Amino acid sequence: MSSNLRALEPMRIVRDSGKPSRAEVEAAVRTIIRWSGDNPDRDGLLETPARVTRALEEAFVGYDQDPVAMLQKSFDEIEGYDEMIVLRGVRFESQCEHHMAPILGRAWVAYVPDGRVVGISKLARVVEVYAKRLQIQEKLTAQIANTVNDVLKPRGVGVVIKATHHCMTTRGVHKPDTDLVTSRMLGCFRENSQIRGEFLATTV
Repeated sequence: MSSNLRALEPMRIVRDSGKPSRAEVEAAVRTIIRWSGDNPDRDGLLETPARVTRALEEAFVGYDQDPVAMLQKSFDEIEGYDEMIVLRGVRFESQCEHHMAPILGRAWVAYVPDGRVVGISKLARVVEVYAKRLQIQEKLTAQIANTVNDVLKPRGVGVVIKATHHCMTTRGVHKPDTDLVTSRMLGCFRENSQIRGEFLATTV
């Protein structure tokens, strides 16, 4: 085939399905530093690519964790307990999927058991797993509620999240005193206004 005909062939793009290597991520950080106008080889920035890579590993560790598995160990010896359980004010840090800017917030997670309860630390871990991914707050709220509901199969689940988004507090419209509140109510929390109101009163 002539070189002219080869030039007309569609370009074949080979995509690597695996994660980039640590060296590739560090090289990307060096590129960003150069793009910003600074010199990645100066003393103060020499170790920055490695530090940023380690920070990103911590920020996105949730992709390597299974929130469903965390809720699998539950307890059924609860002496008939069937009232609301609320874990209040679980602090979390996440990253906005639109700007990769920090989301800093707190989550309230409640459920009414139907014969099974789970260790309270596991609820906090579910919040943490989903937070440690690129996120929007609405999806984060739904993911937490849906997972608790699907695994524990309680009478109902309620989740409220209050968070500040640096993509609008430190950039863009620059409104530092604002926060976003989202909620998801399932089962008796959606159907029973008294239960929903009791839960919402714990989030004030």
